[in-house]
Amino acid sequence: MSIQDPIANLFSSINNAQARSKEIVKVPSSTKKLALLSMLKQEGYIHSFTSSEGSKPEIEIKLKYFEGAPVIKQLKRISKPGLRQYSNYKDLPEVNGGLGIAIVSTSKGLMTDQQAREAKVGGELICSVF
Repeated sequence: MSIQDPIANLFSSINNAQARSKEIVKVPSSTKKLALLSMLKQEGYIHSFTSSEGSKPEIEIKLKYFEGAPVIKQLKRISKPGLRQYSNYKDLPEVNGGLGIAIVSTSKGLMTDQQAREAKVGGELICSVF
């Protein structure tokens, strides 16, 4: 059985692992997932991740906790395969009054909402993280 939405599967795996206070979670690998995880690492939401090669490549994600609580409070998919959500740079959402980030897929690659506003490019709203 194939996965219909691999990004939502990644987010569900992270949320489920954090609910069980797991240190590490493994998910199937893809280039888009690696780009999303590099954004999350750059913004300080995960500790690290490594990609393994082989017949079934996997990504091993080391989750980040602060005083026993997960750093990611909410990881939510915005644009779904059945209903894509697009926005220009003026209408990009602010997540929790600017405390969180929205990840946007633009023509210049994946960016946070703040980076997209500065570059004045819009695109598909992938997710919001708080």
